[in-house]
Amino acid sequence: MNILVTGACGQLGNEMQLLAKENIQHKWFFTDICSKENGLFVITPLDITDRSAIDAFVTDRSIDLIVNCAAYTAVDRAEAEEEKAQLLNAMAPGYLAAAIDQRGGQLIQISTDYVFDGTAHVPYTEECRTCPASAYGRTKLAGEEAALSANPSVMIIRTAWLYSRFGNNFVKTMLRLGSEKPELGVIFDQIGTPTYAHDLATAIITAINQGVQPGIYHFTNEGVCSWYDFTKAIHRLAGITTCRVRPLHTAEYPTPATRPHYSVLDKTKIKTTYNIDIPYWEDSLKACIQELLPKSL
Repeated sequence: MNILVTGACGQLGNEMQLLAKENIQHKWFFTDICSKENGLFVITPLDITDRSAIDAFVTDRSIDLIVNCAAYTAVDRAEAEEEKAQLLNAMAPGYLAAAIDQRGGQLIQISTDYVFDGTAHVPYTEECRTCPASAYGRTKLAGEEAALSANPSVMIIRTAWLYSRFGNNFVKTMLRLGSEKPELGVIFDQIGTPTYAHDLATAIITAINQGVQPGIYHFTNEGVCSWYDFTKAIHRLAGITTCRVRPLHTAEYPTPATRPHYSVLDKTKIKTTYNIDIPYWEDSLKACIQELLPKSL
């Protein structure tokens, strides 16, 4: 197939590039807001908020499938810039879904745990009622709805707490702060599951190669932790011993956007549909830190 991956310079987009090099049976096209040569693929500029530009790109290159890794992910800033977030998170997925539908193709849309308000006490399944509590969550949910409305063959993958060796993320920040500061305060009453972007990219490639089954799916690594537990594991695996990590209540660290207190996702559907095993979060964290350590400390 001819496959377009948007948001190629982000965490997931970069991991998709690495795996694309191993999946040469497909022809890959990677785009972002600017052109870039990174040694893997040439990143072609494409504004996915421009419907005519998308239509032209998809038609000219005979695209069969799109993986949309692009998003407005500044969760707090979205509270003041909801219209801007709406354009990238909601309008663009609809444009992509409609463009690929014209060719009889499919879209894999990456979404988020923020479509839920985080008040549950058991893992969220795909059938649970959505109820976003932030502008970011509202715009991402609107993107799901726009994509599904424009193309019945869309696959939605909701994920959470994404990190990787690429870009800016929680793991890199905690590695840096742990090596610079004698003490950190980290939230302990928000519970979820870290997701190594490499593992998510691997699941996406598996879905592509087995045949994309439309519908909504959840994907994170296995297991459960708080941001406090996550930080303690980061420091332990990186050998950081000079920084004390204190647990904080959410109320002690106010932010413009409301964060879900519980955002554990049930992954049964994607595991059974594609017969995949998902790594435990700490095992994947260890693999990522082994890649990052020489560059981070």
